Amino acid sequence: MMQFDHGLFIGKFYPPRSGHHNAIRTAAARCRRFSVVVMAAAPETIDFGERVKWLRAEHADTPNVTVTGIRCDAPMDITDEQVWAAQVAVMRAAITPGAPPVDAVFCGDDYGDELARWFGATAVRLDRDGASTAVRRDLAGRWHELAPATRVGLTTRVVVVGAESTGTTTIATLLAEHYARRGGNWADTKWVPEYGREHTERKCRQDGCPVGELIWDQEDFDTVATEQTRREEWAAQNGSPLLVCDTDAFATTLWERRYLGDAARTGQAWAVLPPRALYLITDHVGVPWHDDGMREGDLSVRAAMTAWFIEALTAADQSWVLLTGSLDQRLQVAIRTVDQLLTTRMRFGEPLHGPGFEAADGYES
Repeated sequence: MMQFDHGLFIGKFYPPRSGHHNAIRTAAARCRRFSVVVMAAAPETIDFGERVKWLRAEHADTPNVTVTGIRCDAPMDITDEQVWAAQVAVMRAAITPGAPPVDAVFCGDDYGDELARWFGATAVRLDRDGASTAVRRDLAGRWHELAPATRVGLTTRVVVVGAESTGTTTIATLLAEHYARRGGNWADTKWVPEYGREHTERKCRQDGCPVGELIWDQEDFDTVATEQTRREEWAAQNGSPLLVCDTDAFATTLWERRYLGDAARTGQAWAVLPPRALYLITDHVGVPWHDDGMREGDLSVRAAMTAWFIEALTAADQSWVLLTGSLDQRLQVAIRTVDQLLTTRMRFGEPLHGPGFEAADGYES
């Protein structure tokens, strides 16, 4: 099999899918150096930087693969010489400076021969394995065609937060179960339990005292936040397009404030998290206090915590919805809100098309 010095693979990768990854591995095995260039245009609704990050994560164990990205809003028209010149100029600019000349262009579309001619390179035809168009039209149905890093990035994350004994765990559990009942890939919908409770139970056993006598320090909250995020990321890799979290590391900053007072920190590095679609705040009003042996506080503390969550999430420019009323009323508002989010977040902006691309995906081979 012919070996090449520098292979090139151009695509929108909108989004990256299993066929892309298989093609990259196959082509990279034939090259000493292999460049993958993400070409992104304005109408597309996934940032090209995210696509670059997802591709790099999937191919981090292949040292000869380099992934870069660039914006290109030139027209799509394989019949126009000047459009070709404009497109190829952007492609060349995206290739890592100092790289050797491209001597092989890998492509799964009919325009591959012409693209290779512009680079003075050999055209290598790749088998097409599906298309990103199909993924964009049915993200949930084709969810497992996406590599873990891409699923993590596209997952709609809903975080349930609230003061003690306000039903966060109940809402998180019921919400995840509601979507899992859709079946198919939705059956993998997960909820991430609150690790802080587990940590508190362990601390009680180790210190040999009830929860009200525990002494908390900053290290406790570092441990809780780090482990909460680790479990969340695992669930995002292995779940459905929706992930429900019973608290998160951002909320841990407020619990640190609750227990450490003036000794609480701000700007903790672990509080910088992947984008959340929504926070659901469980209001304390109308929810009886239930002491299960792992809680401390009273109605005044719960009221203060509810206010803190509203204040902090508003200041952080996060979307939040306050859940009030009975359990059923709270759950119904949560479901209606999440349904709206999923409808929006599972749509993709239509990519650019033009002469020669009407029946294809553009740079997606």
